Amino acid sequence: MILELDCGNSFIKWRVIHAADATIVGGGIVDTDKALLEDVSALVSLRLSGCRMVSVRSEEETAALCALIAQAFTIDAKVAAPAQQMAGVRNGYADFQRLGMDRWLATLGAFHLARGACLVIDLGTAAKADFVAANGEHLGGYICPGMPLMRSQLRTHTRRIRYDDASAERALSSLAPGRSTVEAVERGCVLMLQGFVHAQLAQAEALLGADFTVFLTGGDAPLVRGAAPHARVVPDLVFVGLAMACPLG
Repeated sequence: MILELDCGNSFIKWRVIHAADATIVGGGIVDTDKALLEDVSALVSLRLSGCRMVSVRSEEETAALCALIAQAFTIDAKVAAPAQQMAGVRNGYADFQRLGMDRWLATLGAFHLARGACLVIDLGTAAKADFVAANGEHLGGYICPGMPLMRSQLRTHTRRIRYDDASAERALSSLAPGRSTVEAVERGCVLMLQGFVHAQLAQAEALLGADFTVFLTGGDAPLVRGAAPHARVVPDLVFVGLAMACPLG
């Protein structure tokens, strides 16, 4: 069994797969290293043979997590590293090491699945878009605040905006103009995300022509499904690229 980790700034997404056929044994999302170890350890018949991870954390935080994994499961974690070229994709950043590893791995996974030009839209804490040409050239991308950041900023800087997560979820039952603050904020943020998606689709057509595959990934991808009805929704797109960047025999 292989432990796969996607370590973001706020959360760690994890899953355990069978090495032979990539069947998923278990997985989840946690907000601390301690919670990760507890949840993975709770899996029945756990027999880990390896671990691979992608991390946008600091080198010190990543090293600390690797040490905890080694101590808890007696395995070494293999951490994905930047590359100028891999699996047919050429990194489009002037300084290739500055491209976020989550974005890099998502482009690898998308190009592998599409076998051609593609647009990757990742909707998590940040909203990100990346373009890959048919020849594997990464053409760059965009980053802007995602739903959690937009919501957080409004709550932080606007004194009268106060509501809980349950109210936010109920507010998204419709996108009609809000008749309460929570409805106005939540629905407004979703419309901004949908506008972001529409803009990326137009940009992709200008950059890539008419023949390209759209991928949606990230926790808030379902919120914009209607804006990109022909997109492929691949929740674990980063893990597809991670397996390519960190093969484990």
